[in-house]
Parts: sequence; C-alpha cells; structure tokens
Amino acid sequence: MFEQQPQNLQIRVQHLANEALQKEQPSAWFEVLYAQAQGDLTQIPWAKLSPHPYLQEWLAHHQPFALEQKALIIGCGLGDDAEALAKLGFNVTAFDISPTAISWCQQRFPDSSVNYVVADLFALPEQWHLGFDFVFECRNIQALPLNVRSAAISSVAPLVAPGGTLLLINRVREEEVEPSGPPWPLSES
Repeated sequence: MFEQQPQNLQIRVQHLANEALQKEQPSAWFEVLYAQAQGDLTQIPWAKLSPHPYLQEWLAHHQPFALEQKALIIGCGLGDDAEALAKLGFNVTAFDISPTAISWCQQRFPDSSVNYVVADLFALPEQWHLGFDFVFECRNIQALPLNVRSAAISSVAPLVAPGGTLLLINRVREEEVEPSGPPWPLSES
C-alpha cells in the first residue's frame, strides 16, 4: 500500500490514521485523506488508475462469469476495480466510507453502470447480507488497526451469497507482534 510512496506521504497517512484512532473513529482518516487531496491523485497512496493486478490475474483464470452476477467492491477507492468488473458484465455495487472518494468515482466514470455508494464497513445495509455472488476486499482490512480487525472481518464474510466467491487481497506479517501502521498487515492468526 505505501512501499513506493514518498516518505512525507507515508508520515501524513500515519498521522491521519493516528488522529482517527485517538478519536476512536478508526476509519475516519480515509475521508480526510481524500478531501485533503483536492483531486491530486499523487496524494492517495493506493491510486494506480487501473484495476489491481491481482484482481486482473484472478479474473483471467476464473472466467467466464454469468452475466449480471452481483458483485460488491469493499472500499472502492477511485473505482478502477469496480469498473473492471462492470466491463465483464457484473452488476456492481462499490462502496467507500469516504463521500469524497465516491464523488471522485462518479466524476471519473460519469456513464458508469456501477452503483457507487457511501457506506461504512461496520454498519452495512441489511439487504446486502448474503447478497453478492462476488465480493472483493483489497487491503481495506489491513488499513484498519488490530483492535477492530475482527469486526471488519466479521462484516465482510456475510456479504457473500451461498455458492458465491470472496476474493481477499491483503499483506501478511510473519510474527504476531502488533505492527505500527497503517498498514497493519494480517498475521496467520
């Protein structure tokens, strides 16, 4: 997430995350980061303006999909993953906690079929329960501190419909010692 970013951006992100943690709002820093970026993509560490390469690779090896399958993108950022799934014929809902990020998606893709929604991973709409054939979670869990990790994971799994697929991309750490972050890579446990 941050390995190739300028050090000052890493420090700023860590500062924003720490401020949010002190306020007991562990995901509030995302909106602050997007809003402060004021449209400058270089200020969003994960903005690559293309679908995640692991998602692209996975999709290349798991096609074809039935048309109109429902897909959910968790923490959609600037929308590139959502748009890739929509191009494959998925009926895509993509959410982010940041209203600024969702607005950015809508500006970038004004004619998109993707349903971009502001939503909180810790308070998702009940109608989403078991509602998606494909759920994609990419590095959002690791962007949250360990004290809310279980709640975040517990919010993701029930979104997948019976027989559906959950694709999760996260960093993993080898030791159980709590890392400083963000990101806070996942451990084996």
